Amino acid sequence: MELIVAVYDDWGIGRDGTQPIALSADRKFFREMTRGAMVIVGRRTVGDFPGQKPLPGRVNVVLSRGNQEIPGFTLCHTPQEAVELAKDAQRAFVIGGGSIYRQMLPMCDRAIITKVHITPESDTYFPNLDQMPEWDMTQILRSGEENGIAYEMCVYERKGTA
Repeated sequence: MELIVAVYDDWGIGRDGTQPIALSADRKFFREMTRGAMVIVGRRTVGDFPGQKPLPGRVNVVLSRGNQEIPGFTLCHTPQEAVELAKDAQRAFVIGGGSIYRQMLPMCDRAIITKVHITPESDTYFPNLDQMPEWDMTQILRSGEENGIAYEMCVYERKGTA
């Protein structure tokens, strides 16, 4: 299983349930990477989706302890349930938010990280994979600059799984 996330220089990912700074290049990259895949998301993050609707062209799975059905989403109550469901998918990505990333990171072997070189105020953080000995950055897929903000799309792989 994979995950995809944009992080700031301090590995912040959001504030008040949304991204303080979002780059259009990263949004486009996210769409390209996840198109046709299963995406696993937390209930609160669904609230940040356009119209709170499922992402088109993907199998949308919401991980929630509650029982509220969300139209267009398959409901899973535990990370293990989501992992079982993902076994039938050709490709599956964990896409947030913060608590979902923390719960699902141990089950992921690959992480696609867009490093956005700016540090807005965040209240939600992703674990710093550069400081975790079990993860290696193996590739930079793309890099660029948008509105004066540099970025790189990086691949991290869990050691011993490549």
